[in-house]
Amino acid sequence: LIDGAQTFESLFEAIAAARHHVHLEYYIYTPDELGTRLRDLLVERLREGIKVRLLIDSLGSKRITRRYMRPFLDAGGQLAFFHSVRMRRFRPVVNMRTHRKIVICDGRVGFVGGINVCDEQDERFRADAWRDSHLRIEGLAVHRLQQIFLEDWHYETGEAFDADQVEPLRTELAPDLEAGSHVMQVIASGPDTELAPIQRTMIASINAASQRIWLTTPYFIPDEASLFALTSAALRGIDLRILVPRRGDSRLVTWSARSYFDELIRAGAKLYEYQPRMLHSKTMLVDDRYAFIGTANFDNRSFRLNFEVSVLMYEQQMAERFAEQFQIDLRSSRQVLRDRRLPWYAVVGEAFARLCSPLL
Repeated sequence: LIDGAQTFESLFEAIAAARHHVHLEYYIYTPDELGTRLRDLLVERLREGIKVRLLIDSLGSKRITRRYMRPFLDAGGQLAFFHSVRMRRFRPVVNMRTHRKIVICDGRVGFVGGINVCDEQDERFRADAWRDSHLRIEGLAVHRLQQIFLEDWHYETGEAFDADQVEPLRTELAPDLEAGSHVMQVIASGPDTELAPIQRTMIASINAASQRIWLTTPYFIPDEASLFALTSAALRGIDLRILVPRRGDSRLVTWSARSYFDELIRAGAKLYEYQPRMLHSKTMLVDDRYAFIGTANFDNRSFRLNFEVSVLMYEQQMAERFAEQFQIDLRSSRQVLRDRRLPWYAVVGEAFARLCSPLL
């Protein structure tokens, strides 16, 4: 699903068709026109007897108040804020956010990707809406998305179920599904594990590349292991292309990303900056074998601090679709030249941002 209009049209259709429950988890949910439309649709479904659980990050969705959500709560909706930043627990959890964007309808249809609930991500409301990508899933992989959501929900709310309710709940939350035609793996990561599974899987696929690595990310701040894998791939002749926004939503993060450009270009990588608007898509294509899409950026925060989820697809059909979209985005991009001519303040800014990069 490309950009917000297409994504939310499909999402609203799935929510309207739900017969048992709708589960939603978002990093950013804002009380603007899109957020209100989604809230009102959920209220409508609640009044029709559908169960709705909504988990939103307390920092990313800080503009959402219980007063705004009162129609949702009065209709019987369940609302939870992930890692509240109340002063007594501010310091331990302020960096540990749920950056996940997950929706599950009836345990049969799932959505995951980079798109949050805000007008900034829907071109019907903003001409400069962010360029982004999302994925709609049916089949067995939805069970894994459901598991991730329920673990997050239980962690934040403590909601548990009696043993005699397990079978009815299993039928409702994880119905029997047939295997589909696409081979995929849903990968969750976060500060609850030291294994960094998303980063390890991406590095493993980079090291296994034999032809190409096409990476799209809004925030590019690789750690030593990730940078080593990318430069090694470029040095052995892999077609390494990295697409980032010309200007992100943080100047410090933009400068930090650019501080890695020269090293990558010297190794043989091709760097591109997407020009028209903010690029927020998080995808990676390796050869014709591996296609990644999800919520994780290519940076330390996503690899180590945030709760993230990515989908890895193992097949040529999806790889070809990712390649087609990457080439479309390149038409609106400019390649970064080997001999970049920078004003003094940009040189200083990149140097300072590079020092801060482990913290960004």
